[in-house]
Amino acid sequence: MQKHTGYKRLFYAFGFSFQGLVAALRIEIAFRQAFLVLIIASGFSFFLDVSAVERLALIVSLLLLVLVEALNSAIECVVDRISPEHHLLSGRAKDYGSLAVLIAIIIALATWLTILWPLI
Repeated sequence: MQKHTGYKRLFYAFGFSFQGLVAALRIEIAFRQAFLVLIIASGFSFFLDVSAVERLALIVSLLLLVLVEALNSAIECVVDRISPEHHLLSGRAKDYGSLAVLIAIIIALATWLTILWPLI
């Protein structure tokens, strides 16, 4: 198999990333929900009286949530591919992925509450 380099590699990498986004939006409900929150809340942030840095923090906290949700979905796919049977380590891997999502949600909520609290 030929390895692509330079701009061609970037082009193919972007294509694979886009395929991943489309698949995640089509198949993963939790990813679709996180992505929807990202789109709506990011748009809403432009109507808030916050600084550019605060707006960036609001949006990045949601991007982090989407990122972690994508990684959690990847973990679940790999675990399910290896074996559909219940196994202690498989369950633990999925639980750790879920924990990572919870932590990302807490980070996003804390960021939004910290920045928006003075506006309320």
